[in-house]
This record gives sequence, C-alpha cells and structure tokens, in this order.
Amino acid sequence: MNDKDNHLPLFGVGPFLIFPIIIATATVILLSYYNMIPAFKSNGLIMAVIGIVLITLGIIFWLLAVLNSRIDKNIKSNKLVTTGIYALVRHTIYAAFLYAVTGLTFISNNLYLLILPVICWLILTIAMMKTEEKWLSINSVRVMPSIQEMYQDLFRS
Repeated sequence: MNDKDNHLPLFGVGPFLIFPIIIATATVILLSYYNMIPAFKSNGLIMAVIGIVLITLGIIFWLLAVLNSRIDKNIKSNKLVTTGIYALVRHTIYAAFLYAVTGLTFISNNLYLLILPVICWLILTIAMMKTEEKWLSINSVRVMPSIQEMYQDLFRS
C-alpha cells in the first residue's frame, strides 16, 4: 500500500463531476430560455427569490468550508474535519455547488428542470460513496483501533 492510497484525496471526485454538472445545467437552462425544450412556468418572482436564497446559501457553505474550516489544510495533513460547517454537512463543498446549481434552476423558472438537482444529487451521492468506501476499506485498520478505544473509554465507569 503506497502513501497515495493511505491519504484522503485532495479534490476527490468533485472536479470530474461538478464541472460537467454545471455545464449540463447551464446548457439545459439556455435551451429552456430559447424555448428549444418545453417549459412549465410558475411565479417568476417566487422562483427567483428561492433561487437567490439557494445561491447565497451555496456561497456561504463554500466560504465556511474553504476559509473557516480550512479543508485544504486538513486534507493535506490527512485529517477528517468534523467541526464547524462539517459538523452539519458532511460534503459541504459538494452541497455548496448543488445549492448554487439548484438556485440557477429555480431562477430559470421552468418547473420541468427541477428534476436536474435530484439527478445531480444522485450522481454525487453514488460517486462520493464509492470514493469513501475505497478510502475507508484501505484505512480501516487505522480507523478501527480508535473507535474501539472510544467505546472502551465510554464503558469504563
């Protein structure tokens, strides 16, 4: 087992999935805007407000993950972050992009396109599960003793 297998991936599957998701979403929104695909319109103002809130939430999540939690520094030192925003959301950066993409979809005011965030979420969830399972299976020998020690400390009274 080499050191690369024993280390958390710095970028994970994100760049390989997030950028195509952004491009696909932008393409579908443009096709909808130019009436090249069917549109089911709703109240544009409500959809725009929801979209802006989701985009803002995505920006906040990203800032908290990158600047506040210093995720890049922790990954480089092979530490799993479980504090700050990561105590609430396990994959904060992926969630940030998903919120932003969902916000753009709402702003497009086409209810048919709201299936896109669901599809994107499924793709990201499956990809992240596979990446984590691989890393955890390689590192389970190191993780298990600390879990056992934690339970021993809990039941020592």
